[in-house]
Amino acid sequence: MTELNHNLRGLALGGIRRFTTLAKERGDCILLTLGEPEFDTPLPIRQACKDALDQGRTHYTENRGDLALRQAISQFERRSRGLDYAPEEILITLGATEAIYTALTGVLNPGDEVVIPTPAFSLYDTVTRLAGAVPVPVDTSKDGFQLTASSLEAALTPKTKVLILNSPNNPTGVVYTPEHLAAIDRITRERELFVLCDDVYWGLSPCPTFPQLAHGRDRILAVQSFSKPYAMTGWRVGYLMAPRAVLDRLAVLHSHAVTCAPAMIQAACLAALDWDPEEMARAYETRRGYICRRLEAMGLPCARPEGAFYVFPSIGSRSSEDFCLRLIQDAGVAAVPGTVFGAEGYVRMSYCCSMEHLQEAMDRLERFLQLSQ
Repeated sequence: MTELNHNLRGLALGGIRRFTTLAKERGDCILLTLGEPEFDTPLPIRQACKDALDQGRTHYTENRGDLALRQAISQFERRSRGLDYAPEEILITLGATEAIYTALTGVLNPGDEVVIPTPAFSLYDTVTRLAGAVPVPVDTSKDGFQLTASSLEAALTPKTKVLILNSPNNPTGVVYTPEHLAAIDRITRERELFVLCDDVYWGLSPCPTFPQLAHGRDRILAVQSFSKPYAMTGWRVGYLMAPRAVLDRLAVLHSHAVTCAPAMIQAACLAALDWDPEEMARAYETRRGYICRRLEAMGLPCARPEGAFYVFPSIGSRSSEDFCLRLIQDAGVAAVPGTVFGAEGYVRMSYCCSMEHLQEAMDRLERFLQLSQ
């Protein structure tokens, strides 16, 4: 067989999907693995897509995305977060995944280093390696899952080019404090680093984010998504914001990879910006409080999540992979091992399923722990 790209060596499907597949193969298993809202996409958003189809909007848009959508995003970001990005500084992508892929492959050269506070979404490590760069994980578990100035400075070398920040965080749900963000801003400015800000959970949990607090934006690559706040995971639309000089080049990379996002789906996203996700946010807040109380009562402490829809309880010295395999097999509950996110001794559980399923999952988990003693 003709040899493939060396960067594909060791590349495998993500651990989240692996444990989801195992759970589905078992049957009668409650999935706490995926960040998949149980809500349907709101009707006005679906209707906007149908209307666009009826109007014949089935052709290419601009590579950067439909101008009306980019103008609306510009206004939305200014109104909601005080960010000042012109439509020309906004790129519509196929989900936040493509935004992250385009940003990292567009700025990294082989041998560059990327600082990734862990635990972290595994995509960051994967894309960094595919770009020929080197991921540099920084453990935050002893600092309340906050990246401290001292930990960041210790990880920096002359080869460091990018820092990745994800707040609210996947998998912990932790939100970075303004004090930590200010320290990170000072250090990254001094070192002239790019900061990739993955803020896709902000819409459900408004909080201070790095792009809002940073002094200047010439080195910020800001990623957003329609998936989480509007229950649009299957629509696959996100966006990337960056200074014009940077985005001009990233848009070329995007154009050669995907041309543009589908026109009728961009029309749906335009309608989504007028939708208030408050009802979903309240539901997640209720479930967050419930799962945290149940886990604490079972002796599985976790950092109090302030956003997203995940908890990351500690399971002590136990192997997280073995724990999750047994949890599927013996209890019919699927969670994700902490090792998938670079943190042994923890498991990630999503609480974006229905409250009925969440209650049953916690009951099964409690019985599992009692029988395991």
